[in-house]
Amino acid sequence: MPDYMFLLESRLSPEQRAVMLRVQELAAAMGFNLYLTGGTVRDLITGASLRDLDFTVEGNPSKIARELEKGGAKILVEDEKLRHIEVLFAGDVEGSISAARDDHYVRPGTRPEIRWSTIMEDLRRRDFSLNSIAISLNPASRGLLLDPTNGLSDIERGEVRALTIHSFTNQPVRLLRLLRFAARMGFKPEGRTQEWFDLAIERDLHHTITPEDAGGELRAAAREERPAVVLKAWEQHHLLETVNPNLAKRHPDYDAIARLMKVREDLFTAGFRPRLAAPMLLAILGKLKDREQSGVLSKAGYRSAEIDQALGFAERALESQKELIGKKMNAPIDAYRFLEQMPLDQIAYLLAESTNSAALSKVRAYLNKWRPVRIGLPVVANELEALGMARGEKFDEIVEQVFAIQLTGRGKTPEEREKILRKLSGIKEAPKKKEKEKKPAKSADKARGAADAAPKQTHGTAAGKAAIKAQHKAHGAAGKPSPPAAHAKTAGPSKKSSGRK
Repeated sequence: MPDYMFLLESRLSPEQRAVMLRVQELAAAMGFNLYLTGGTVRDLITGASLRDLDFTVEGNPSKIARELEKGGAKILVEDEKLRHIEVLFAGDVEGSISAARDDHYVRPGTRPEIRWSTIMEDLRRRDFSLNSIAISLNPASRGLLLDPTNGLSDIERGEVRALTIHSFTNQPVRLLRLLRFAARMGFKPEGRTQEWFDLAIERDLHHTITPEDAGGELRAAAREERPAVVLKAWEQHHLLETVNPNLAKRHPDYDAIARLMKVREDLFTAGFRPRLAAPMLLAILGKLKDREQSGVLSKAGYRSAEIDQALGFAERALESQKELIGKKMNAPIDAYRFLEQMPLDQIAYLLAESTNSAALSKVRAYLNKWRPVRIGLPVVANELEALGMARGEKFDEIVEQVFAIQLTGRGKTPEEREKILRKLSGIKEAPKKKEKEKKPAKSADKARGAADAAPKQTHGTAAGKAAIKAQHKAHGAAGKPSPPAAHAKTAGPSKKSSGRK
């Protein structure tokens, strides 16, 4: 049996792992049983990227949410009736916390009665088997897989299977959802599920989808990694009109969607995990006029504040662009700091839609040049420390100054950086030790010195003869006749003649 907890932890980002541990701590302290459910487990099993964390508790999730808010989490949407809370956790991690419940239908198609229940009942009341799987996060059963509807088998076969014959009757919006899951994962509807789907269409159930439910699917499509595939599947089955007739008539702007998808890939390559729901929604509605876009969102259940936020997105992005190309952003370090604080979805929108070459040049430099330099900044810190400067406030300031210099193209080599670091820190290079100059003595000088230093001896003695011989060699090396040698030649016979007398 696979170790699902190990798989989960090995694929979570550090921020997601911290969130999971924090929610575990809070649930244990409150005495709630906690489980990872739905899309998180499905994506773990299929190998897809874990985009969000969906938690289910046997208890009231509001208590956990309130504690998470104290740590920096933000409550995005809270449905008190269903006890479902969408959360932006600390570390910019998306997810949700829901209460385990059972939906009881008095008869098919009526609104359900909500009953708080156990995790197993919660899993059995869900839409499709691939969403009805959970992993326990409780101390006694941590890592245990719960799969009461055999969803793991459906995932292995690449099928989307509805759990009951009344799935589409009870919630017609599942018609849209079935196509969305199948398109996203490259799956096909299971045989009976396809029959139930066709029967629901034949009975015209898709026209009973509420605007709010259709709006929820439109939101979900904008968050998909491949929204064009989902939208085309809806169009193929004539279900896009249930989202909005005007959108079905004018069609989504697939060119704008494709441009944004290309940007998403570039951002992934640069090390980002972008959430592009806002610009993607505008891309989907790109062929509609402003008033028509507002009408689509209004009918889809968007609140007025949400509509203003969505439709004002492009204007805010262009305002940021205007500031980016202003005089205050001439220095690369100023442009870098500005882009570092700019929302990633706005950067993505400019890359996809802007025609301003100056702005695009800075954005691309930020992604492909400046950020890699920033990642390599610890090397600069180590080099400064090696020069003898202790870490501290002044130390950090110098490292940041070097970073600003590097953005201009200087300080690429260790030698260049050392000069810059010494200048900024005032650390002078140690003086080089002067080597003693050794003048090689000429052989003639050595010989002459030896001859001059020789003690004066009688010409006839052995020492005297050695000294005279040394003088001969010295003067011979110098290329000059040796007067003492000549004197020795004349002196010799006089002594000898004297001896003979």
